[in-house]
Amino acid sequence: MTDYRTDSHAADRSRERHPRLIDPARLHGPILDSTWDILRLDFLGIAFGALFFCWSLTPSLLPRDWLFQGIIGGIDAAIGYAIGTVVSALARRYVLRRYTWWPVREPWATAGKAFVVVTSALVSLVMLVYSAGWQREIARLMDVEGTTTSGYIRTIALSALVAATLVALWRVLRDIVRWIAGRLIRTLRLSVPVATTIGVVVVVVLSLLLVDGILLRGTYSAVNSAFSLENDGTQEGIEQPSSPEKSGSPDSLAPWDTLGLQGRNFVARGLDSTRLEQSSGKPAKEPIRVYAGLETAEDTDARLDVVVKELERTGAFQREVLVVIPTTGTGWVNPTAAEAIELVHNGDSALVAAQYSYLPSWISFLADRDKAAEAGRRLVDKVRDRWLQEPVETRPKLMVYGESLGTQAGEGAFANLAELRAKVDGVLWVGPPNSNPLWRSLVERRDPGTREIDPTYADGLVVRFANDAAGIGRGGDTWLTPRVLYVQHPSDPVVWWSPDLLFNRPDWLHEVPGYDRTPSMKWFPFVTFWQVSADLANAAGVPDGHGHNYGTLVLDGWVSVAQPEGWTPDDTERARATLDAYRDTEGPEK
Repeated sequence: MTDYRTDSHAADRSRERHPRLIDPARLHGPILDSTWDILRLDFLGIAFGALFFCWSLTPSLLPRDWLFQGIIGGIDAAIGYAIGTVVSALARRYVLRRYTWWPVREPWATAGKAFVVVTSALVSLVMLVYSAGWQREIARLMDVEGTTTSGYIRTIALSALVAATLVALWRVLRDIVRWIAGRLIRTLRLSVPVATTIGVVVVVVLSLLLVDGILLRGTYSAVNSAFSLENDGTQEGIEQPSSPEKSGSPDSLAPWDTLGLQGRNFVARGLDSTRLEQSSGKPAKEPIRVYAGLETAEDTDARLDVVVKELERTGAFQREVLVVIPTTGTGWVNPTAAEAIELVHNGDSALVAAQYSYLPSWISFLADRDKAAEAGRRLVDKVRDRWLQEPVETRPKLMVYGESLGTQAGEGAFANLAELRAKVDGVLWVGPPNSNPLWRSLVERRDPGTREIDPTYADGLVVRFANDAAGIGRGGDTWLTPRVLYVQHPSDPVVWWSPDLLFNRPDWLHEVPGYDRTPSMKWFPFVTFWQVSADLANAAGVPDGHGHNYGTLVLDGWVSVAQPEGWTPDDTERARATLDAYRDTEGPEK
C-alpha cells in the first residue's frame, strides 16, 4: 500500500529545495495570491534594464518623438531586465553561495538596493538629456524641427510602464508553469524537474496556439476585412475619368467601381495631354493608364486577362514605352513616379498595374511577402507574353518600375540579373526592402572598397545604386543597356531593416555614414533592431530626400534608365518644376 504521508513529506522536501514552486493547495487564485511575487524586483535586473534603456536612447536613422522612444525604450528595458535576472540567478546558484558573506546582511543589503535604483534613475535621466540632443542633430540633417529636452523627459515614464507590463506578463506565465508543476507533483507524484518541464511545454504550446491561431490569424482576418472596406471608398476630389485611355472610364473593360481606392486614385490623377504640352512646349499624347483591382474579376488569371485586353483597347502596344508597375500591398502606385514617367515621354507612354491585396505594405511584408513576389511575376509575364506578339521594330520599350514592397514584387518576376536584362529594356527600383533577394545578392557581391549604402557592382556597367541625383550620374556613359538602377537613401529604414540587426553589426553601420545619417548612431545587440523597427512606422514622414520619401528623385532615376532621345538637364528641371507645382495643387500623396 502506498504511504501517502511519505509522499506528502517528499513533496514538502521538494518545495523546500524549490521554495518558489507554488503549492497547489493554496492556489485557489494563483495570480492574486502571488501579489508580492509580482511586485518583487531583481535589483541586478533593474541595473541591466536601465543599461538597455540607455542603449535605446542612442540615435537611430530618423528623428523619434518621445512616444516612439518610450515604446522602444520600454521593450529594451524589459529585455535587459530579463537578462539581468538570469545573470543574477546564475551568480547566486554557482558563485555567491560559496562565500560566507552571502547573503549580504542589513543595513548593507538595503543600501545596495537603494544605490542600484537611484543610480539607474539618474543615469537614465542624464542619457535622456543627451538623447534629446542627438534627436535635434538628426532633425537638423533632415531640415525638420527637433524635440525639446523637457518634452523628451516624458519618455522615461512611458518606458517604465511598457517594461512593467512586459515583466508582469512574463511573471504571470511563470506562475502558470509553477501551478501546473505543483498540480503534477501532488496528483501524479512526478519529480520537480519533470513536472516543471511539462509545465513549460504546456504554457509554450498554448501561447503559440493563442498567438498564431487566434491573435495573428484573427488579427490578420480582421485587418483584411477592415482594409477591404476602405478599399471600397473613393478619395475626396477623385472622379471617374472620361478619357478612353484610362481604365475605369465609360469605355473601359475594368469598371470604375471595381478598381479599389488606390486604383481609382491611379487612373483619375495625373497630367493630361494639355498640361503635358504646356510643360514641354511640344504636342503631347494622352497618357495611358491601365489598372485592375481585386474586384475587377473573380481571380488573378481573369484580372490579368482584363489587363491585357485593356492594353489592347487603349493602343498601349503602339506607344513609345510600356511600363509595368508591380504595386505595394494595397495596390498603391506612387503618383509622382507615374507623372514623372509621363512627363519624360510627353504622354507617349502606357502604365499598367494591378492590385493583389487589401493590406498596406508593412502588413503584407510581415504576413505574406511571397504573395507580392508571385503577383509581380504573373503581371510582368502576362504583359510581356502579349508584348512579344508585336513586331520587334514597332513594339514599345518594355520597362519596369517599383517602389518599396513593389520592388519585391518586381524582383519576383526574374530569377536573376541575366534573366532580368533578357526580358525587359530597363528597370528603376526605389527604396527596396533589405530582404529583396536580388538586391541583397548584388550588394553582398559589390566591388571591394565600396560602401553598402552606395555600392558599385561590376564597375557600374549593368546595375547602379544611388542615394541622390548626383550619385545617379556617377560612372559616366559606360552604363550598358538595358539599365538597372536602385535608388536608396542612407536614412531609409525600409532599406536597412533586417532581423540580422538583432545580433550582427551590418556594414552600413561600420562605414562612414551617408549624407543624412548621424555618425553618432552605433550598433548595439537587440537595441538597434528595435530602433530601426520603430523608424519603419515613420519612414515616409520626413521631407523629400530622406527616409522613405524619395520625392522627385524618381524623375532623375527614370531619365537615366529610359535614356529619352534629346533629353537635357534643362528638361529635367523643367519637368521637376511641373511635378512640384502639380503636387502643390493636388495636396499630399496618399
